[in-house]
Amino acid sequence: MHQRSENFCWLVWSRLRLAGYMLLLVLGLWNCTGSALITPVTQQPTAPAVTPPVAATVTLPVVYVGSYDGNLYALDTTTGQPRWTFKADTSIRSSPALAYGLLFVGSLNNSLYAINATTGQLRWQFKTGGIVYSSPTVVDGRVLVGCNDGKLYAIDAMTGRQLWAYQSDYGFFSSPTVAGSMAYIGGLDGNVYGLDVGTGLLRWRSKTNNFILSSPTVVNGTVYIGSNDMSLYALDATNGNLRWSFPGGAPFEASPVVANGLVYAATAFGTLYALDAATGTRRWSFTTSTGGLVASPVVANGRVYMGCRDYSLYTFDAVTGAQQWAFSTAYSIYSTPIATRKTIYLGSNDGRFYALNTNSGAQKWVFQTGGVVLSSPVLAQKSVVTGTYPTISGGGK
Repeated sequence: MHQRSENFCWLVWSRLRLAGYMLLLVLGLWNCTGSALITPVTQQPTAPAVTPPVAATVTLPVVYVGSYDGNLYALDTTTGQPRWTFKADTSIRSSPALAYGLLFVGSLNNSLYAINATTGQLRWQFKTGGIVYSSPTVVDGRVLVGCNDGKLYAIDAMTGRQLWAYQSDYGFFSSPTVAGSMAYIGGLDGNVYGLDVGTGLLRWRSKTNNFILSSPTVVNGTVYIGSNDMSLYALDATNGNLRWSFPGGAPFEASPVVANGLVYAATAFGTLYALDAATGTRRWSFTTSTGGLVASPVVANGRVYMGCRDYSLYTFDAVTGAQQWAFSTAYSIYSTPIATRKTIYLGSNDGRFYALNTNSGAQKWVFQTGGVVLSSPVLAQKSVVTGTYPTISGGGK
C-alpha cells in the first residue's frame, strides 16, 4: 500500500508539474490563433557523417518495458520473469525503441541510453539539457528524440555522438516520426515541425492553437497529430498545409494511429474516434462513462485496443466500433499495449505489467514493478508483432 501511495503521489506531481508548465505556456504564448506555414531558410547544410550501423538480431523471447522505479525490464514472454534488468539514473517515462541489437530509451535524469538488448549492458549514455519524456525513433543509424530542453536531437546510434539538434522555443513532449527524408514532431509551443532528417534543417512549421503532447504519424503523405486545442489535424507532409481538422470537444493528448483507411484518435475526456483518413469524417466513436483516454490506441487482429483512466483495457471491432472484451487493472492505464496473434502486453499505473490472451482478455501472467508503468512495451522478436502502432510506442518501429 505504501508503494502504491508513493507511485500515485509521484504520478500526480509529474502531471501537475507539466500542467504548471503548460499554464505558463498558455499565458505567455497564446495571443494569436490559427495555423500558418513558416518558410525557413533554404540553404542546405552538409549532413553529418553517420557511423554505419551494425545489423544484429535479438533471439531472446522477451518483452521490454520501462517503469518509474528507474528500471528497464527484459521479461520472458512465457513466464513474465526478468531475463535481465537495467537500472537507469532515475524514472523512465519514455518508451524503448529496438534497433541494431540495441534498446534506446530516455529518462527523467536528462539522459538517452543505448543498452545491449541481449545482455542489458550499457552501450552509451547521452546527456541532454532536460527531461526526456519523448520516445526515440531510429532510422538509418540515427536516433531521433525530443527533449524538455526544447531540442530535437539526432544521435549516432552506434556511438552516442550528437549529429545535430534543432532548437525550438519550448520543449518536446511529443515523439518524432520519420517518413522518407523528413522528420516530424509536435512542440509544446503548439507547432508541428517538418525537418530534414539528415541535417535538422527546418522545412516547414505549422501552428495549432495550443500545446501538443500527441505524437505525429505519417501515412500516404499526410501528417496526423492531435493538439490540446481540442482538434485533430491532417497536414500535407511536404509543406505543412492543412488538409482537414476534426473538432473532438476535448484535448487530443494521445497519439493517433492509421489503419485500413481510418484514423483512430482518443481525447483526454474519454472519447475514441474512428475517422475517415482522407476527409476526417466520423465513422464511429465510443465514450467511456468514467475515465479519460491518455494512452494511445493500437489496431491489431481486427481490433482496436485502448487503455483508459478508468483502469480498463477496452477492445473494439476496428471496422464497426462494436465493443468486445475489457480487462480491468488496479489503476489508470497510460501505457500503449503491444500485440501478437496470441498475446497482448500492457503496463498499468498500478505498477504491474500484464500478459493477456488476445482473443478473450484472460490473464496469462503479471509482473510487479516498483513504480507506475507509463512506458509502452516493445518485443525483441519483431516478426511476431501484429498490427499498427502510434509513434509513442516502439511496437511499430
